[in-house]
Amino acid sequence: MIFTPKKMLVTGGCGFIGSNFIHYLAAHAPNIEIINLDNLSFAANPDNLKSLPANAKYQFVHGDITDKALIKKILHENNIETIVHFAAESHVDRSITDPGSFVHSNIVGTYTLLEAARQVWLEEKKLTQKDCLFYHISTDEVYGTLGPNDPAFTEQTPYAPNSPYSASKAGSDHLVRAYFETYGLPMVISNCSNNYGPRQHGEKLIPTIIRSCLNEQPIPVYGDGSNIRDWLYVMDHCGAIYQLVQKGVRGECYNIGGNQEKNNLTVVKTICQLLDKIKPRANGASYADLISFVKDRLGHDWRYAINPSKMEALGWQPKETFESGILKTLDFYLNC
Repeated sequence: MIFTPKKMLVTGGCGFIGSNFIHYLAAHAPNIEIINLDNLSFAANPDNLKSLPANAKYQFVHGDITDKALIKKILHENNIETIVHFAAESHVDRSITDPGSFVHSNIVGTYTLLEAARQVWLEEKKLTQKDCLFYHISTDEVYGTLGPNDPAFTEQTPYAPNSPYSASKAGSDHLVRAYFETYGLPMVISNCSNNYGPRQHGEKLIPTIIRSCLNEQPIPVYGDGSNIRDWLYVMDHCGAIYQLVQKGVRGECYNIGGNQEKNNLTVVKTICQLLDKIKPRANGASYADLISFVKDRLGHDWRYAINPSKMEALGWQPKETFESGILKTLDFYLNC
């Protein structure tokens, strides 16, 4: 079945991945009408969307995903048949100091969206599974951590979250699946690896590295920098999401990865080496001299790795290597 969305609610569309997804749709599916619901928390930036084409079918609504009355109003007034749910608290360090806000946003917020969709689509409008879609974006962190020789996460890997953030995302995933199994609400879930690229919030690793280099400040690296992540360029992720909106099997989960495992120290050194060539330091030294090892994060997962074969069976492949994606990322931050 090919699903062709016409009117889409994007939650958290002023954030990193959400804003890039809206830019992707404007370029690749310009006929889709987009409503962006965002509460403009610290991680949101309305300027992420200021360069949308003037003719984009886009409107912004300032509001919260825990406001069911507002969500139902948006679904009714705009005849929304597709929800793509990005909105989430996602900063692991913040989840350690304030877990309650993650439970509220990620679990209660997702529940509220699901209830609104169930009531409007299934109870009031009597839509069928081919008429609507709830798409939920999740993370590989719900699977826990891997050892150096463990196989990469698949869709059958048991959940074993280790931080309040990943536990709250795991809880939201389970709710989405339960609404499909119990009520028949058509859904797709995807679990992605570490995204990077334009418009990422400054607290994340790669923007922190770039900012530290450009400001001649210490580059903080947790522990010894050996923690490994699979890196996925954000526009590759957006292409995968849109493909799953159209072709994803309802009730199924898909892992989206970049096939680019790197440890954190390698990521830092790669960026330093590229900046040494693109924007050399005035004193002639390497940016790598700014690397500073700091106390490790509590409960820091050692390795994540994604097996994206189920996604690739749909014909999707990441276009960017880590090196090519980082060059595009540096170009954005050096010229924004």
